[in-house]
Amino acid sequence: MQVPDRFCCASCFGDANLGDNFLVDLSVGIGTCGYCRTSGAALVKPTDLREAFEVLVSVYEVVDDGLSLPEILRRDWALFTHPVMQDDAHAKDLLADVLDSGDLFRKRFSAPAGYGTQSLTKWDDLRGEMMHGNRWFLKKEIDYDRLRYLFSLLIEDPSTLSEHWHRARIMNDDASYTLEEMGAPPPRYAGHGRANPAGIPYLYLGSSPSTAVSEIRPHTGEAACVADFTIPELNAVDLRGPRERISPFGLEDDQVVQLLADIPFLERLGDELTRPVLPKSAPFEYVPSQHLCEFIKHCGYDGVIYRSSVSEGVNIALFHPIVAQGVAVHRYAVKQVEVHVALVT
Repeated sequence: MQVPDRFCCASCFGDANLGDNFLVDLSVGIGTCGYCRTSGAALVKPTDLREAFEVLVSVYEVVDDGLSLPEILRRDWALFTHPVMQDDAHAKDLLADVLDSGDLFRKRFSAPAGYGTQSLTKWDDLRGEMMHGNRWFLKKEIDYDRLRYLFSLLIEDPSTLSEHWHRARIMNDDASYTLEEMGAPPPRYAGHGRANPAGIPYLYLGSSPSTAVSEIRPHTGEAACVADFTIPELNAVDLRGPRERISPFGLEDDQVVQLLADIPFLERLGDELTRPVLPKSAPFEYVPSQHLCEFIKHCGYDGVIYRSSVSEGVNIALFHPIVAQGVAVHRYAVKQVEVHVALVT
């Protein structure tokens, strides 16, 4: 049973939608959370969240060898990632108060059978056809309406994005590139990119000079020019972590199941934009991600954000390079390039 006058907060759950659209209306005041100990938080009575969590829990199946309730909610929806709530004892304590039941924590849970296979199977089939079958007139159908909805769930808050981004080019001689030479290439020189088809230039920018230089695969001892750009507030799709961005709250149970099935596909798309591709296979390996990025552009977005595969930074592909304003060009020396290998058996 719930301890009297013990309240939770948005930080306990780590779900932006729950915090912005549910907890705000239910708040009883500001104070220190009784569960995760966050101070200055909007506090909520745990049982006021019961209905939202009952819908979510109802989509799971009770099995003998599954995961505990906190474990499966953390795996599938990135809930309870706060340092305190990563301890399952604390997460169970809160969930017991939310659901007003301790019986659930003696059970093990599994996602609905086959939930994560259909979307990925369709994507793998589509990907194969785009690369090696039909490129422009596909036999396999794409549910563009569903894609449009899913991308709308991944919009990055413009206020959280830095205005400062960077592009790098390896220097061929001692002369530095001018600022005009550091923008996107002219259409006739635009080759295949992760997001752009050949002949359609996008501007690829990194979140730091080191990220931008890492992306051009330099050799130790080379020099690179890095241009600093500022960009205005953008309406961009963020593919870095769909599972952390998509919320199951406020949906019917069948909608939750469908969304649970779609998240692995969105993660795969983020991987498509991140994973290294050999230059000789780029013209066809990039086609699936180019197709989907073209659709993102068609939906009216300004770009797509994705993880860097060669650094800890972030990249953005701008569909309309003209929005980026060049500020200055700096010269950097490449002091060290690390190589990581893995044994292939």
